Amino acid sequence: MTDVPYVSAAELEHLLDYPSLVDALAEGFAADWTVPVRHHYSIPMPNGEPDQTLLLMPAWEAGQAIGMKLATITPGNGPRGLPAVNAVYLLVDGPTGQPRALIEGASLTVRRTAAASALAARYLARTDASRMLMVGAGALSRPLIEAHCSQHSIKRVQLWARDAKKRDAKVRELAALGLPVEPADDLEQCAREADLISCATLSKEPLIRGAWLKSGGHLDLVGAFTPEMRESDDAAIGRASLFCDTRAGALKEGGDLVIPLKAGLITEAAIKADLADLTRGKHKGRMSADEVTLFKSVGTAIEDFAAARLAMQRLQAR
Repeated sequence: MTDVPYVSAAELEHLLDYPSLVDALAEGFAADWTVPVRHHYSIPMPNGEPDQTLLLMPAWEAGQAIGMKLATITPGNGPRGLPAVNAVYLLVDGPTGQPRALIEGASLTVRRTAAASALAARYLARTDASRMLMVGAGALSRPLIEAHCSQHSIKRVQLWARDAKKRDAKVRELAALGLPVEPADDLEQCAREADLISCATLSKEPLIRGAWLKSGGHLDLVGAFTPEMRESDDAAIGRASLFCDTRAGALKEGGDLVIPLKAGLITEAAIKADLADLTRGKHKGRMSADEVTLFKSVGTAIEDFAAARLAMQRLQAR
């Protein structure tokens, strides 16, 4: 077995440009890949620390390639000055079972997550969308802005976060990269004016209200990844046409859909389509200029697999 290349976070930025990555995800969702349910394991920690979580996310195309993301979530890493989430991705040659690449997993995850939202917006946002509101100033804010800008002619981006200092620091960082970003002070006013709203927070209470969504607007919900979290209120869910990355994941893990589903405000049939339906042409996506659309993302191994394979193709082409 030859040496297996390691693909760093810095290399991924060059290998996975958003236009190409969005296209790769579109091909992946339209393909007939095998994606088992991800595995969760809780690992007890010593000294009273919160339990650690081990996640295994496999996917494969028989006879072509096999992929597996291994991620750990360690809540006790905060005081250590370390990130809570760490991940690595292993890409394996399908015919031989030989490892082909080991890829830094955290950067792979944020880039494919942003690309999935941009892919959804390709079908769900208005083609003339030019004003974006980014809610949250965490690790996903830059990737989401860049990915959405790769698919739409966004001329103005406003960024809102609970922590004004964190918001302003992120605005300076993004402005230095040439992105049209400015700070948002009034969340409601900015939401009412935005053509596209993207949320990536850990909120347990609704941040975006249905009454704020403009006619023809698109709401992209990326955070709130547990059944107890949510970024939108019941009015938003009731008003918008609902879409998700995968029904199996979003209807089980994402509180924006799980909470109103359990309350009887919607049924599973309210989900008009997922990304497989959209990319396979089973649903058109946006049906009219004034339709309000909502996309809920929780992530899927399809996205990691598509991104890893694109990175490997680019490496081999060098």
